[in-house]
Amino acid sequence: MENTRKEKLLIPASRCDHTARLSVPDTFALFMDMATDHANDLGIGMADLSPRHLFWLTVKTKVRFLRRPAMSEPVEAETWPEPAERIRCSRDYRLRTGEEVLALGKTEWTVVNTETGKLHPTGEIYPAGVEMRTDTVWPEPFARLRDDFDGVDVFARHTVCSTDIDIGGHMNNVAYVRALAGAFSTAGWDALDAGELEIHFKASCYEGDVIEMQQRRTDGGLDVRMSVDGRTVVLARIA
Repeated sequence: MENTRKEKLLIPASRCDHTARLSVPDTFALFMDMATDHANDLGIGMADLSPRHLFWLTVKTKVRFLRRPAMSEPVEAETWPEPAERIRCSRDYRLRTGEEVLALGKTEWTVVNTETGKLHPTGEIYPAGVEMRTDTVWPEPFARLRDDFDGVDVFARHTVCSTDIDIGGHMNNVAYVRALAGAFSTAGWDALDAGELEIHFKASCYEGDVIEMQQRRTDGGLDVRMSVDGRTVVLARIA
């Protein structure tokens, strides 16, 4: 069974930012949509797992930008899962035009049993006959992001609204990226010139929650903590 999904598309205007290029949040959205469609192709989508009381849970995600494609530019995107570990698995993404690679991504995810709250072995959900690719977009592990923001002032707030909520009843993963990008002005975001954005999901947010954001410079880039009532929900690094 084919374990790679490929799509050819033109970058739509609705996914572009003020630079007329595919936005950073919409790159994450594009990859998430492809992962969802590929899971359905493999018979492990939400409709397949829900009767088994299983639910996908994203732990970490990172996108590396080489060149963000322009509005209406033709691109090819592909995604594939790496061989599963005991309770976690990684999924890779590549966006390119011709031989030019535009963006690379990786997501670490797991599966939780919604009845017991326990993690389910990821390797057990794949159907027989799936040949797992062993290549990866990059071999290095995710960064170790430190949750030490004591004494750091809050620089932005975001109130979780109805459009942030997904079918699980909590804030959608991409909504955190949109909230983070929206915490900066266009000039401020341009000045960051993000070559990489890494997100670690720590806890869920719900409609009406007020997310407070703190930032500090590190050797790895600009680290951001998103918290609700003092509880860390996301750690991010912009590099």
